[in-house]
Formats: sequence, C-alpha cells, structure tokens
Amino acid sequence: MGTQIKCLLKSNELSLNDLNNKTLVIDSYNLLYQFLTTIRSRDGSLLMDSKGNVTSHLVGLFSRTTKLMQNNIKLIFVFDGNPPKLKEIERQRRKEIKIHAEKKYEKAVEEENIEEMKKYASRTTRLTENIIKESKKLISALGLPIVQAPSEGEAQAAYLAKKKDADYCVSQDFDSLLFGSPMLVRNLSLIGKRKKSGLSYTNIRPELINLSENLNNLGIDQNQLIVLAMLVGTDYNIGGIKGIGPKNAIKLVKKYGSDFDGLFKDVKWDDFFDYPWKKVYELFKNIPIEKEYLIEWKEPNKEEVINLLVNEHDFAMERVKTVLDKLLKNKESKQQKDLGEFF
Repeated sequence: MGTQIKCLLKSNELSLNDLNNKTLVIDSYNLLYQFLTTIRSRDGSLLMDSKGNVTSHLVGLFSRTTKLMQNNIKLIFVFDGNPPKLKEIERQRRKEIKIHAEKKYEKAVEEENIEEMKKYASRTTRLTENIIKESKKLISALGLPIVQAPSEGEAQAAYLAKKKDADYCVSQDFDSLLFGSPMLVRNLSLIGKRKKSGLSYTNIRPELINLSENLNNLGIDQNQLIVLAMLVGTDYNIGGIKGIGPKNAIKLVKKYGSDFDGLFKDVKWDDFFDYPWKKVYELFKNIPIEKEYLIEWKEPNKEEVINLLVNEHDFAMERVKTVLDKLLKNKESKQQKDLGEFF
C-alpha cells in the first residue's frame, strides 16, 4: 500500500537517456509484483512454461533489466527481509483482498467472463519463495549485485542512496522518501504505458522526485514528512487518522512544528490505534539496515541465463541469445570507448 502523499509531491519527467551512466537501486519486491500483476494471458492467467511453472516474473525481469543495461544504466537489486511486526495488519489486509479476488476470479471462470477474469486474476498476485529464488538467480546470472535487506527493502534501498552507492531509488511507492532516499524514480517502464483495469491502459512517463526540493517546497523537514505520512496512513498504521487527508495533514504538521506529542494528542491517535505513535515513528527512523554489503558488477554469464530461461522454462533460444549478444556487444563497445578516452 505505502503512503498516499502523491498529491503533495512535485516531480520532473525523465527519459532513459537522463539515466545514462547512473546507478539505480531497485525495490525488487515492488518490481516483481508489477510483472506478476501485468504480464498475463488474455484471460488473466499467469504466463507458464510447458511444465506449468510461472514465468511472468522472468519475462518481465529479463526484458526490462537487459534493456536498461543496454542503456548504460547500472542496477542494484534489493530484496525484502523479515517485515516489521507492525506491518502484520497490512499483510493480513492484503491476504483477505487476495482471498476475495480469488473467489471472484473463480466465479468469472465459471461464467467464462474474460474481462472479469483478467480484472480479478491480477489481484491474486503472490510472491512465492520459488519466484524470489528464480529472480535472484537471473539477476546474478546477468552479473548484477543483490543486497538482502534484514527488513524492508525500501529502507535498505534508501540507505544505499544516502551512502551514495546509488544515484536513485526505484519504486512505485513513496516509502523510500520516508526512509530518507534523496531521489526516487517512479514509472520506470519501457513501453510508456501501464494497465489500469481490464484491458485499458494509461500513458506514463518516468518521473524523478527530489526529496530535498519537495521538503523545501512543502516547508517541512524529514521528521515532519514522516509524521505527515502517519497522519494520512502508512503500512504500519493503516488508514491513518480518520478524516485527515494529505492537505489537512500538511497544515497540522506546520501548525505544531516539532511538537509531535501535541499533534498526535490533538488528533486523538489513541482512539484509532492501540500502540503509541512513537512506535511507528521510530520504525521509520531506526528500521534494521544491512550496512555491510558488497556492490560488484560482473559480466553476464550467458550459459547460466540460457540454462535458466531456455532449458528450464522454454524461452526461445534465438530470442535469449540475441538479447545477450546485444548486451555483451554493447558492454564491449563501452569498454573500448572508455579505453579510447583514457588514451
């Protein structure tokens, strides 16, 4: 779910050329959910190989990752660890939504209603251990680094960006801003459109959100941004304070300044949640982070990629080899160019 503060934030459109020679740290779970939600058959079912194994995540990951690599964009993938206990309510909410969607999907199947099947199928998306394992395997085979977060992936990604091991965080959610990411890239799509519902699409463009610029524009600091999000609602306090939207939240935050105790007492936090506001606030400020990690890019292992995609999952050999050859040729060309500039 994340936090619903989009209407308060200003962004600038980007092109892939703007990201040339930049390092992006990817919120992997967020990305994989996108692929599993959108890369489906006409009836809403996930893409599968001849053995019945899901391949939607691999199709999306291979296509998008190699395209970004060909555009001289360096990628780091961060994976979630154990979710905070406060997120359990949100996890249960999502589980119930999926169960409801599954029932609706089954009914649509019985009625042979293709549009309804597609609509509800995407809402049943789950990340299985095998999907995560295979995704990591493909990422590593492509020579890209993986950082395993002890808890929230977006918090880990924000830490890498703050430490300047990455230029931008990439996610559709805004939580990385709450964790202090200086820059957030959203809508990093290669096709310029996204599915809305059913068979409809909306045009999109990659956008960059600068945390510092937005804080200055809003007239608040990082701590106040966290409190603002808590008023509206986060994954750790679902729904926020009833009746308070983003615009009212910014007014309250400015009114109370750093007197967060006074603010949350005024909005009657305790009437909505059975745990203190400081518990959520401290989670954003001090969530567990892996500080010892290795960021190293290697040459793609052509044999490993082919074995996973072609031999194990029936991808077309010619297509995979064409993409890999182009990727390796592009890498070699760049190395020669860099060498020429050196001399």
